[in-house]
Amino acid sequence: MTNTETTTTTPSYATELPVRLEWAEHAPEVYKAMIRLDAAARKGLDPKLRELVQIRASQINHCAFCLDMHTKDALAAGESVERIIQLSAWEESRHFYTEKELAAIELTEAVTVLTDGFVPDEVYERAAKHFEEAELAQLIAAITVINAWNRFGVTCRKTPGHYTPGQHA
Repeated sequence: MTNTETTTTTPSYATELPVRLEWAEHAPEVYKAMIRLDAAARKGLDPKLRELVQIRASQINHCAFCLDMHTKDALAAGESVERIIQLSAWEESRHFYTEKELAAIELTEAVTVLTDGFVPDEVYERAAKHFEEAELAQLIAAITVINAWNRFGVTCRKTPGHYTPGQHA
């Protein structure tokens, strides 16, 4: 090979893990109920805020499938790459988010990580300052629903990387 020739190699990626169980096929009524619950929980919430909440819960729960889906949906909804990247370190990156978004992200963490105890009063009160009661109820529902989806995704090892924005809308 001369100095002017270059070799291009394709990186060798790890093998994609197989899905453990296509639970929706085996529990179709549960899946349909989850779809209806998800649609109901979305009502009245700003799409970008909802996606931030879904991404943050999915980061905490290590749900690669949901991270793939919701980062793509967030980008499609007009969210910035920078804000999505900073979300995992939101406490040090507060200046990227509004006070309302910060309250929603903090509430998401408290509801998602219940093993640390109950949702602290100060976290709930901060969210209540930024959301009307009906919107707060929808936010809590959306956080609860994404946590349920995460549990299906992680347990059944849903494979990330194949989702296109709006595919499950």
